[in-house]
Amino acid sequence: MNEYQINDLYGYDNYAFLDSVIKRVLDHEKVKNSLVSIIFVDKEEIQKINREMRGMDNVTDVISFALEDNDEFAFEDQIRVLGDIYVCIPRMQSQALEYGHSEKRELSFLIVHGLLHLLGYDHIEAEDEKEMFSLQEEILNEEGITR
Repeated sequence: MNEYQINDLYGYDNYAFLDSVIKRVLDHEKVKNSLVSIIFVDKEEIQKINREMRGMDNVTDVISFALEDNDEFAFEDQIRVLGDIYVCIPRMQSQALEYGHSEKRELSFLIVHGLLHLLGYDHIEAEDEKEMFSLQEEILNEEGITR
């Protein structure tokens, strides 16, 4: 059983579709018995989090904080608390306009991106970035959420 909680601190209520997106990622990655927290925030809050936690004083679109940092936590019979995903709703909305696609597409992309980070994917190295972004597109396409 995979569970998630959305804490909407911003007041953005157009996210019912995320249930299917989140399930798709966790099923695709064969994750069972997990818990994820998703928090919608404004620009000020994401900048504060980015500054305090990452030392970067700027607004970003999504930040993930994984609670698992190795496989020691992956017990089959226990709930895995994967971590938190913070999404800046105003940044998501402006990026949807900038990239010429729907807010559904942009928010789905950010959630998939954040979940993959919680599951250990990264994009620091070019090869890792190619793998992660390819996987994101594959999952979104399977979900029927295209550009």
